[in-house]
Amino acid sequence: MENQIIAIAGGGIGGLSAALGLSAKGFDVVVLEKASELGEIGAGIQLGPNAFHALDYFGVGVAAREKAVFIDMLRLMDAVSGEEIIHIPLDAPFRERFGNPYAVIHRADLHGVLLHACRDRANVDLRVNCEVEGYAHDAAGVSVRLAGGERFAADALIGADGLWSNLRGSVVGDGAPRVSGHSTYRSVIPFAQMPEALRWNAATLWAGPKCHIVHYPLSDWKYFNLVVTYHNDAPEPVAGKPVSKDEVRKGFAHIHESARMIIEIGNDWRLWVLCDRDPVENWVDGQVALLGDAAHPMMQYYAQGACMAMEDAVCLAQSLDTHRSDFHAGLIAYQNQRLVRTARVQIGSRVIGDLIYHPAGMQARVRNEILRGMSTEDCYDRLTWLYGSTGLTGAGTAS
Repeated sequence: MENQIIAIAGGGIGGLSAALGLSAKGFDVVVLEKASELGEIGAGIQLGPNAFHALDYFGVGVAAREKAVFIDMLRLMDAVSGEEIIHIPLDAPFRERFGNPYAVIHRADLHGVLLHACRDRANVDLRVNCEVEGYAHDAAGVSVRLAGGERFAADALIGADGLWSNLRGSVVGDGAPRVSGHSTYRSVIPFAQMPEALRWNAATLWAGPKCHIVHYPLSDWKYFNLVVTYHNDAPEPVAGKPVSKDEVRKGFAHIHESARMIIEIGNDWRLWVLCDRDPVENWVDGQVALLGDAAHPMMQYYAQGACMAMEDAVCLAQSLDTHRSDFHAGLIAYQNQRLVRTARVQIGSRVIGDLIYHPAGMQARVRNEILRGMSTEDCYDRLTWLYGSTGLTGAGTAS
């Protein structure tokens, strides 16, 4: 029997994770990336223990840890008063509870770890300038259609082509993503420019009325990642547009000077208007399936977008390995195992954006009182469903 070929549309974190998972099971994998080179746009991302469960599964956990910064806590600040609301320690008890650490990493560093591992696999073929526009089912499996009309034959096709996935239209057919109205501005600054009083070894969130600010160290403490978000009802999607500091300031005039200071030190700000989608019940069409943001794009408020894509890849590899003689059954099994968990993160991200990140007045005071009354163990209990999974388990402790 000839080796089975699985094509993956998209060479981002989700696509490369899927390539590693599937190639480890002995499949031949072809990654089809539309850009002229394989890389990642953006700066820092947060990796919960569930992300490290997946990275360990792919065999790259050690390499990822070497690039990561292991922070001491998740810290929530009141952006109006300037006071701490709560912090969640990420020390030995946290690691023991969830079986892995919590860390932050530059997106390019994580992508580089995955890319290097893929290049070391003889059964992973990485191709650039290959945009997947569509597909057709045939007797052999799937005929993948590339931009320009070229066809590529595969036994299965995985759409890991992101929020604006070309494949989602054929699989789901639900139109354009939902524009959230939340504008996010991003900057990365050298360590020396960060005020000494704010050089915390923490993923810090300043929560304010219709706005929030996040900062944490990156790249062996060479930089700080700055992300500030303003719920300004922006009507159209934007991705990476350069903007002035004056524009960034507009949404944050009402918050404490300690938090405003962070905006003043940022430079070269770029704007994204955030989009997501409502959860759907079907990611599969025959021997084609979606993964990551193509399947379940989410707001950033759980810091789980990349983590969920890596979990998807773990589950996909296991499911197709189990159903080698029937890829459609394997893709359905993958979909059914992942649907509710990813939908919970999609919906929950919207909810905590409203209730934790952006409330004002009495709602903010209620938030503060509830969170200040929680013990560390209470916090861990609330996070078990999220961090205690490998992609093979839906919730509970890691296995």
